[in-house]
Amino acid sequence: MSFPKQVLFALLCVSVFGSYPLYTYGDGEMMKAAVIGAVLATVNVLLGYMAIEHSFNKSATTFLKVVLGGMGIRMFGLAGIIVVLIKFLEMNVPALVGSLGIFYFVYLTMEVLYINKKVSLRQQ
Repeated sequence: MSFPKQVLFALLCVSVFGSYPLYTYGDGEMMKAAVIGAVLATVNVLLGYMAIEHSFNKSATTFLKVVLGGMGIRMFGLAGIIVVLIKFLEMNVPALVGSLGIFYFVYLTMEVLYINKKVSLRQQ
């Protein structure tokens, strides 16, 4: 299964498990903030995937510059978006940050495993 399909599968699985508590105990604002957090994390991981694919067969220095530099840029971008969403659009902070954090952790784990798998396949 390709990495984008794995991301979609993880998004669906985590969303299914997370939707019950949000629907039961939350309101529309919490649901909206949680969905936005999930979308931000998903876009973030897909941008990371594109950086990995773009730089994987290049030199180790180029790979690290693209992947780590891209990670820094993506983190600052996410931080800026979060500030705008909280400060100006008054999103529900726990739902937004909680959703983003959960999906970010899941996707980061998947991303590390994906890079490890690619490196293992290249070494064979």
